[in-house]
Amino acid sequence: MLHYRDTRELQNQISNRIVLFIAGLVFSGVTAFPIEGELRIAHQWITRNEWDNVFTKWIACVYQGVHETNSAYPFISYGSDWLGFAHIIIAIAFLGPLKDPVKNRWIIEFGLIACLAIFPFALIAGAVRGIPIFWRFIDCMFGIVGGWILWSCYIRIKLLESIKSLNA
Repeated sequence: MLHYRDTRELQNQISNRIVLFIAGLVFSGVTAFPIEGELRIAHQWITRNEWDNVFTKWIACVYQGVHETNSAYPFISYGSDWLGFAHIIIAIAFLGPLKDPVKNRWIIEFGLIACLAIFPFALIAGAVRGIPIFWRFIDCMFGIVGGWILWSCYIRIKLLESIKSLNA
């Protein structure tokens, strides 16, 4: 059982976790925009170091696919732009529990559901699209890390809620 001297300590822990989660969403979103440039840097680094394994072959394949697609059909990357935009918009929703975690606990619950939904989505859609299993497991790490952050936040919000109801 978690013990706290006052609600300020508990609220600070909740806020720190929410800020960390927001930062992760924004970072993930912002990095979706320059995907070809990021892949180019990774590909050049891999090539320069002459690494040859399943991971580096996958990065080279993805870079080639994105580069060739962007050369011929740049509008296709608009989908990645929307992905980045969605991450940022979802991050904004988490400002609600940052302001009032008890009242906006449902947003944390929504985030937990989204983190759980990553697993079937990555495993099924990834298989349909031919994504290697190791990369699907990397994608699943977003659900594990995000879920851990939100779960630790959720239990603290529930504790804060019970403390506030006792003091009411």
